[in-house]
Amino acid sequence: MRDGKEKDVEAGWGSDATAQHSHEHAETEPPPPSLSDRDSIEQEVLTEKLERGRSRQERKTDPYEEDVVERVLSRQPSQITTRTRRSFASSRRTKLPPPPPAPIPVSDLDNGVVGWESQDDPEMPMNFSAKRKWTIVGFVAAITFLTPFASTILAPAIGFLAEDFSGNGEADLTMASFPISIYLLGYAVGPLFLSPLSEIYGRHIVLSSANAFFCVWLIGCALAPSLNALIVFRFLTGVGGSGCLTIGGGIIADIIPVHQRGRAITIWMLGPLIGPTIGPLIGAFVAQDIGWRWTGWIVLAASVPMVVAIAILSQETNARVLIQRKTDRLRIELNRPDLRSVYVDANAAPQSKSMVLARGLTRPLKMLFLSPLLFSLSLYIAFCYGVLYLLFNTIPLVFQDQYGFSLGMTMGIGYGVSLALFNYISDRTVIRLTAANHGVYEPEMRLPDCVYFACLLPLTFFWYGWSAYAQVHWISPILSLLPFGLGLVGVWQPIQAYIIDAFPEYAASALAAFTVFRSVVAAFLPLAGPKMYDALGLGWGNSLLGFVAIALIPVPALICKYGARFRAQKLNL
Repeated sequence: MRDGKEKDVEAGWGSDATAQHSHEHAETEPPPPSLSDRDSIEQEVLTEKLERGRSRQERKTDPYEEDVVERVLSRQPSQITTRTRRSFASSRRTKLPPPPPAPIPVSDLDNGVVGWESQDDPEMPMNFSAKRKWTIVGFVAAITFLTPFASTILAPAIGFLAEDFSGNGEADLTMASFPISIYLLGYAVGPLFLSPLSEIYGRHIVLSSANAFFCVWLIGCALAPSLNALIVFRFLTGVGGSGCLTIGGGIIADIIPVHQRGRAITIWMLGPLIGPTIGPLIGAFVAQDIGWRWTGWIVLAASVPMVVAIAILSQETNARVLIQRKTDRLRIELNRPDLRSVYVDANAAPQSKSMVLARGLTRPLKMLFLSPLLFSLSLYIAFCYGVLYLLFNTIPLVFQDQYGFSLGMTMGIGYGVSLALFNYISDRTVIRLTAANHGVYEPEMRLPDCVYFACLLPLTFFWYGWSAYAQVHWISPILSLLPFGLGLVGVWQPIQAYIIDAFPEYAASALAAFTVFRSVVAAFLPLAGPKMYDALGLGWGNSLLGFVAIALIPVPALICKYGARFRAQKLNL
């Protein structure tokens, strides 16, 4: 009976539930506690639960293993029920204390173990000052805005590309759209090796190298002598630009604790959401007024300062890499070849860097296809991301043909309104995710709102398709794009945050799988757009996309309910 009451308190039941419980056991139970007493009980139970979780995990794992408390908190059985949703609402009103920090594994040289000097070691990334942490997040967010921005800035120039490289603006539009799609194929290839490289050599050196690679091939795009050369250069630019998308989430997991991670992920995620939206707006005016080649120069001018700042002012954040470097140094200084990193399993067979790299190269794909959780969420976002780029490629042509808009006017109206909505929704999401991280945390707590936002996505396709088909007033198809912007932010941001929290040890690899899947779909789906619209028309063509979006609505709901069960399955990575 005492356990039952503790569960009531832990679940955050309201006063009605407490009163009913007391009424049923009036003869044997004391009257319900007051509000202040209940707050004290909640705090005591939360502390006791965390201590029990920590002691259980210490019995089961290596005492030097990292992220003990974080894994205990993130693997509690999911209880996403009506009562739990009520507790979520209650937690937004009553501010609960954040979970305690995960214990930091320290050195034990007598046993040949090299770790951190103390729990407060300033070299440990989790112990960086708040100023240093948010500076790193800011730099990573800035470059993560620019590389998706570069992916779509060329989209409004398809007609100009066809005219410049084929001499016929109408004959080769499909081929001229390939530089936009091939960039996203680079997004799919880059994470497959950038992610494992960052886990072996460190995030800072790999991210800085990828950023420099991105800038070099931007110059090639601006000077491309032929369409084929432009396609190759855009692919290589996408490979370099994918570094921030796959490594950025790992950096956030390295330095930001769980109870602050929602805000950091929101800042970092603004780039992939807003960047592709602003890209066509800027690109439309640039291509029309000063020429499409200037799109490359403009992105380069904005990127170089950020790339230099990251290379000089940022630093390594991968705890495993930092301790391995310390271990290698102490082996020489102390003449102790027996020393091992605290993050290396003493019972595991030693592996060469080539073996580690080989495992790392296959890890993202193994996670994608062996984890139903990661595959289903990646499939859902891949569809949303692919349709986003399909719209980027087709909206300018639709509005020019149907309404006679100029290129700049078309993109200015549609994407200007979307930008304002993105900013508004993102600010509200920061508050919601930060509040949801307090108390006993489950990654599935990020997902309930996704279901409501997912319902907005099909609305755009039916509204946009049939209003454009009927050639109603231009404001109707313009406004029809707004639910898509709302829905995309509402599903993408919590899902990406959930993936980082659900796979804390391999966040970079999980994000690599996530990025690869969505980038492949986004690379090829827009190529099918013109033929689909030719065969089905704007009305039924967009309705087909709407029906697919409806079929995918249950995905976040199912993960919300069964996610803990999937996370409990051990993956051989």
